[in-house]
Amino acid sequence: MEFADVVRRRRMVRTYSDEPVDPAVVDRVLAHALRAPSAGFSQGWAFVVLDTPADVERYWRATAGDRVDDPDRWLRGMMTAPVVIVPLSHKDAYLDRYAEPDKGWTDRSEDRWPVPYWHLDTAMASLLMLLTAVDEGLGACFFGVPGDRHDALRAEFDVPAAYTPIGAVTLGHRVPDDVGSKGSVARGRRTDVVHRGGWRLTPS
Repeated sequence: MEFADVVRRRRMVRTYSDEPVDPAVVDRVLAHALRAPSAGFSQGWAFVVLDTPADVERYWRATAGDRVDDPDRWLRGMMTAPVVIVPLSHKDAYLDRYAEPDKGWTDRSEDRWPVPYWHLDTAMASLLMLLTAVDEGLGACFFGVPGDRHDALRAEFDVPAAYTPIGAVTLGHRVPDDVGSKGSVARGRRTDVVHRGGWRLTPS
């Protein structure tokens, strides 16, 4: 598939068929995620891969609690995904890397970072997962993990406290001919966000 087609066809899929995902495809999704850029080549990320029915259920129990027993439309659809991948960022990897001699900083101060690149880089790795899913003929969705469920998620899967879940990615085969809910995309894609040569009232 041409790259332009991959980008054009990418969308958040919220309902999946019961067809299993080939483990080799999951491995390729992860391999591409590892090609994401990272500041200082810090690679301050980790990925918890849940690809058995029992582990996927554990994920939803940890992050949705009792809602699993009486799910709304969104949750009911998302729970059909056979694979859940949790991308985690590791701030200390960046603070440690930039305190090394070749970077010239002598401390690990977080104040030096204008934005939290540990989250940003992990998000870019997540986007590569989404694009790879399209290229492999699969559906995928990136969504947030409620902040008040982070500790429960860490506890359920033995994730060290230093790692922050930036979200989760569901992965699976799309339901044939399913157009699904348009969700927020019904608002339409903005075309007024490119400002050439500076910020202009009328973007180019």
